[in-house]
Amino acid sequence: MLIGLGVSGGIGAYKAVEVARGLQKRGHDVAAIMTRSARRFVGEVTFEAITRRRVITDQFARGANADIEHIALATDIGLLLVAPATANLIGKFANGIADDFLTSLYLATRAPVLLAPAMNTNMLEHPAVRHNLQTLASRGVRFVDPGEGFLACGWIGKGRLAEPEAIVEAAERMLKPAGSLLGRRVVVSAGPTYEDIDPVRFIGNRSSGRMGYAIAAEASRRGAHVVLVSGPTKLEAPAGVQIERVRSAVEMSAAIMRHASSADAVVMAAAVADYMPERGPASAKIAKSDGPLEMRLVRTPDILAELGRARGAHGTPLLVGFAAETGDPRPRARRKLESKQIDLIVANDVSREGAGFDTDTNAGFLLSADREVELPMQMKSEMASKILDEIERRLTRVAAADVR
Repeated sequence: MLIGLGVSGGIGAYKAVEVARGLQKRGHDVAAIMTRSARRFVGEVTFEAITRRRVITDQFARGANADIEHIALATDIGLLLVAPATANLIGKFANGIADDFLTSLYLATRAPVLLAPAMNTNMLEHPAVRHNLQTLASRGVRFVDPGEGFLACGWIGKGRLAEPEAIVEAAERMLKPAGSLLGRRVVVSAGPTYEDIDPVRFIGNRSSGRMGYAIAAEASRRGAHVVLVSGPTKLEAPAGVQIERVRSAVEMSAAIMRHASSADAVVMAAAVADYMPERGPASAKIAKSDGPLEMRLVRTPDILAELGRARGAHGTPLLVGFAAETGDPRPRARRKLESKQIDLIVANDVSREGAGFDTDTNAGFLLSADREVELPMQMKSEMASKILDEIERRLTRVAAADVR
């Protein structure tokens, strides 16, 4: 399959050479499109030697029909992949600016689009960039989440271009999806939330996010378009998964509710904090004193209950919750299942060795109104597969009922 590989002007452009080679090893043909800035970092002759194709650099190159070359390529490619995708390039894509070959190609093609963002940490976190990324995501564009580490600007933080292997794997997943969740949209929450007390302290929990990340990875492997809403974790996002990082319960609630409206299933695997400071975080560090510290805490948003109320009698999206308890988790889990009006709940005893937070294994029960399935001690990736099996079964049953 022919893949259009867009290269924009960032230091990560040198990695795009390895991306091109990796795509070729998977049996794909690659047409490289370089912006003017990209050629300041990598020479076009390098891409020509690897792809054995002329590198496209000029929207107005001389020659017969050269001025409509972007239309011809737009029809031929099976995927448009941009690595690195700079803040400037992302802004142009989001706002329909077509002032060079690559941006014109984006508007002209109907092929799926995959972006690998790379930029300075502050740029990545700027509201304008976040808005542009969300705009593109709402149009179906997918992303390879940037990594963390030493950046070219000398900073250490998030924004480094993902490794070529991860980019190639994400592209392959988009080109050759498989599984019974193909065409489905699944939203997964993962990790803890942190409720800030002041600039130094916060209320949190020991969730690592591994269970939610395993579910997101398994859903993606089965062909679903996955949105992973993640609290603070040290985990790398699974390849091909659209990730949105949040910190607090309020932020997680807003993100989940925004994505849930178009989802087939929502899996709330996150350990959302139950309480937050009533007045919000203090603007300065609270000074230590000899006496006790008094602080009034109020409930955080009950995201699952909100989803249940918003769904009403429609039946979609399918709602899956988690109940982390100590002792037998089933009685409280069943009460949550009914009170929150959800379809499935995964209940586990976090005091049990190997089944608590920050472990590679888990055990528990998968409960619904009419079933109880025991999940013996196993790797979290294996448990994720069992949970997705039940989600698939229920989605298939709903689809069959809709046909009738």
